[in-house]
Amino acid sequence: MKLVIVFGPHAVGKMTVGQELAKITDLKLFHNHMTIELVSNFFSYSNQEGKRLVALLRKEIFEAVAGSDLDGLIFTFMWALDMQEDWDYIDMVTRIFTDKGADIYYVELEADFDVRIERNKTPNRLLHKPTKRNLEQSEERFRRLENKYRLNSYEGEMPFINYIKINNTNIAPEIIAETIKEHFDL
Repeated sequence: MKLVIVFGPHAVGKMTVGQELAKITDLKLFHNHMTIELVSNFFSYSNQEGKRLVALLRKEIFEAVAGSDLDGLIFTFMWALDMQEDWDYIDMVTRIFTDKGADIYYVELEADFDVRIERNKTPNRLLHKPTKRNLEQSEERFRRLENKYRLNSYEGEMPFINYIKINNTNIAPEIIAETIKEHFDL
């Protein structure tokens, strides 16, 4: 069992890289908006009930996958690195898998701000993330959260053995996925 956590800021390409990685491995993709979009039919992710339901669904899926005979999971997450709560969340997720003997891999993506602003409008993103389709609102939230949180790590900050940081500003997601697969021998 393997868990690949792909993290980075808004519209850096986490889901798209995850889609490509899923195509060339036997890992299943669980991008963070899968649960957000489901719950948003009932509650906003910005309120307590929406957040509670998203967390509950994710935890149940993590536990089911970790206890299954699947090869593993790719999970995408926007990790606010300056929030202890997010570090604790990643620790909880990884423990669910390591308690079942899984190997954990961390992939951090970074890209230039202007490139990410444009990626925020791509058809693939809007297809899989309906809550991003109001582009004005989506970009406003993008900019607000970009200023509020630190979404990429400092040099040497990540304490993980199985870790790679990739600047994908000018690299196609298929190439990034192949790089990840080869780097971790997935």
